[in-house]
Amino acid sequence: MVERRTTNTPRLRIRLSLSDELTLGSGKMDLLEAIERHGSISAASRSMGLSYKKAWQLVETMNRCLVEPVVVTSSGGHQRGGARLTPFGVALLARLRALSLHLDEAARDELDALGKLLKPAAT
Repeated sequence: MVERRTTNTPRLRIRLSLSDELTLGSGKMDLLEAIERHGSISAASRSMGLSYKKAWQLVETMNRCLVEPVVVTSSGGHQRGGARLTPFGVALLARLRALSLHLDEAARDELDALGKLLKPAAT
C-alpha cells in the first residue's frame, strides 16, 4: 500500500545520472507511466502539463541513449496512432520504481527525524 504524504513530509526523489547525456528521475518515470496509461505521448504530456515537444525530446533522448528503446510510436489516423512502452521500457520503469522504494525504506528513520524539524502544514 502506498503511503499518502503531506506536502511537509520529507521524501527522496531519484535523479540517476547514467551518462553525461541521460539522467533519469521522477519526472521521466512519471512520463513513462503516463504514456503507458494514455497510449500516446501527446495525451501523456497534456496530463502532466508538459509541452508535447518537451515530452518527445525526453522520450527521444531515452531511446537514443539506452541499449533498447523504451517507447515505440505508431502513426496513422484517428485511433490507429499512439505510443506504448516496450518490454524494455516496462522493465526499466519497474527497476527505477524499485530503487526509489528501496531508498525510501533505507532512509525512513532519517526522513522521519527530518520531518519532525518542520513546522506543521497549514490547514
